Amino acid sequence: MTRGKIDVIGEKALSGKGITDDEAIFILKLENCHLSYLLAWADRIRQTFNGNRIELCSVINARSGGCPEDCSFCSQSIYSSAGVASYPLLPINSVVEGARMAKSWGAKRFCLATSGKGINNKKELDKLCEAVARIKMEAGMEVCATLGALTGEEIAALKTAGLSRLHHNLEASESFFPNVCTTHTYKERVEQVRLAKDIGLSTCSGGIFGMGETAGQRAELAFALLALDVASVPVNFLMPAAGTPLQDVSPITPADSLKAIALFRFLMQDKEIRVCGGRMTSLRDLHPLIFAAGANGMMIGNYLTRSGREPNKDLQMLKDLGLEISDMKM
Repeated sequence: MTRGKIDVIGEKALSGKGITDDEAIFILKLENCHLSYLLAWADRIRQTFNGNRIELCSVINARSGGCPEDCSFCSQSIYSSAGVASYPLLPINSVVEGARMAKSWGAKRFCLATSGKGINNKKELDKLCEAVARIKMEAGMEVCATLGALTGEEIAALKTAGLSRLHHNLEASESFFPNVCTTHTYKERVEQVRLAKDIGLSTCSGGIFGMGETAGQRAELAFALLALDVASVPVNFLMPAAGTPLQDVSPITPADSLKAIALFRFLMQDKEIRVCGGRMTSLRDLHPLIFAAGANGMMIGNYLTRSGREPNKDLQMLKDLGLEISDMKM
């Protein structure tokens, strides 16, 4: 009976008909003994709509610490006692060198990330625009940015400089968001994504799983991202950081992590489902199964304040799985 229901949901997803709220909850609450059957369907959907190529991206923490927002997961907040490094905007040459390094790992996209409410002044905006232009020209990469809350004029200037995609996570569902942040609203995050789309940029928006949300709230986030019609969905898993309000939260289990990825693939068949922060923490030995669960993208290299897995190990994993890097033959 359970497998029959998975078949029904899988056929609906494969035909592009979409799935219901109840079916989403069914996926997230599926008994682990049926996980492999669910993944077989997720992998089939991934390959049907996205082929066998995996897109890699990388990020640089171009400005760290001192953020006035109170996001409960973030060690860069002024409300955190995590003691992470704090520094102003990096020199452009350092940023470009980081992009070149990421390209050598096979990354197609390079994301400029800055802590804080947004861009501080015109001088900083000009520097970021120059960094975008140089990454595109000198490293030959698609440039993405996650820079906090931006005005339409700032987004337009970055687009003119060569920015192709704006990243702005919703982080959590609307019903759970007050547990994540109180210094800005969920609606503000949604409007930032819509503004970027209106200006003509591709958008990347996802969230973090394992912050204490329910299965229903995970599904709520997935449907919200579906409604926003973002191009890329980064799936992150909480890496509890000492000195943050979520420091004692137990990581989401590997099986539940895979079910979350699978839900996004069943729901958004042709989108980029990109596994980013926390995959080693939450998935442990099961982390190569992210692709069977439907992921067709992955972050490679370090995260914002944490070291990532060695890139050569990720590249070997992709090769061993018979997967190809997007725009690069292995």
